[in-house]
Amino acid sequence: MKPETQTRNKKGDVGKSSSIFTTAIPARIEEVVCRTGMRGEATQVRCRVLEGRDQSKIIRRNVKGPIKKGDILMLRETEIEARRMGPKGKGGK
Repeated sequence: MKPETQTRNKKGDVGKSSSIFTTAIPARIEEVVCRTGMRGEATQVRCRVLEGRDQSKIIRRNVKGPIKKGDILMLRETEIEARRMGPKGKGGK
């Protein structure tokens, strides 16, 4: 049996809370585009959405951490796309 935690709301009432999970949509990395961020800590990739409303759509996303072509990302949303990096990697057009 999982222990429940008690929380207080703005009025000071004690309530029970449990974990809330959001649905995730899998996407396969098709191409590693470039490194982004002030220190190159993120990688911009193009990935193909595998399920959901935008199935088979290719979108551009920024990913933090070690990744390679063929990896599966679990995305919380597929509507927002990362900005395309320019020739110097500064963002914009």
